[in-house]
Amino acid sequence: MDLINRTSNFLQKITLNLGSDWEVIGEENVPPMGSLIIVSNHQSNFDPTLLSVSIPRRTWFLAKHEIFSNPLSSWLLRQYGAYPLSRFGTDINAYRWALNQLSHDQAIVLFPEGTRSKGGMRKAQIGVTRLALKSQSLILPVGITGTENLGTFFRVLNPTGKLRVNIGPVFSVPSIEGTPNKEVLKSLTDMVMRRIAVLLPTNYQGVYQND
Repeated sequence: MDLINRTSNFLQKITLNLGSDWEVIGEENVPPMGSLIIVSNHQSNFDPTLLSVSIPRRTWFLAKHEIFSNPLSSWLLRQYGAYPLSRFGTDINAYRWALNQLSHDQAIVLFPEGTRSKGGMRKAQIGVTRLALKSQSLILPVGITGTENLGTFFRVLNPTGKLRVNIGPVFSVPSIEGTPNKEVLKSLTDMVMRRIAVLLPTNYQGVYQND
C-alpha cells in the first residue's frame, strides 16, 4: 500500500515542480506523530493529491463513494489511502474507519464542506466535529488556493498555475460532557472553519468572511 502512495506522490511532485508554481507554507506546524485530523477548504478533485504531497506525513482520505464504482479504480484508491464515503446521511462504516485510523495515530484528511466550493467557502457539515470529539485528535487547518482552475481529476497529470498550501497551527475542540446537541456541534464546526478561513485570501473565505 505504501509503495503505491509513495510512488504516486513522487511522480506528482515532479509534475507540480515542472508545470506549476507550487508552494507549501507552514510545514513546521505539522506534528510528526500522533492522531491528526487535517481539515481544508475544497475547490477541486485535485485537492486530496495536493495535500498528500504537501503534508509531511502519510495521509488517509475519505472520498465520495461514486468514484469507487470501477473495481480497478477502487483498488487503486484504497491502496493510495482513500476510503468511500456516502454523502447522503450518516455513513457509519466511514466513521468507524476514520476512528480506527485515528486510534492508530494516523493523519486523516477531511473536507468539512462536503463538496467543492469554487466560489468561496460554504457552511460545513458537523461530521468533522463529531469525529474530533470522539477521537480527541488534534486538528490541523489548511487553506488551499489555486486549484479551482484544475477542473478534472486528470489534471493530476498536468497541474498548472499558482498553487498555495497554507498550513496553520494545530488546535483541538473543547471537551463536551455528555452528548452535544446540534447547535453546539454547529458552533464548534464554525470555529474549525474559521481556522481555515484565516489562512485564505478574503475572496476565498465565502460564508466565513468577517465571521
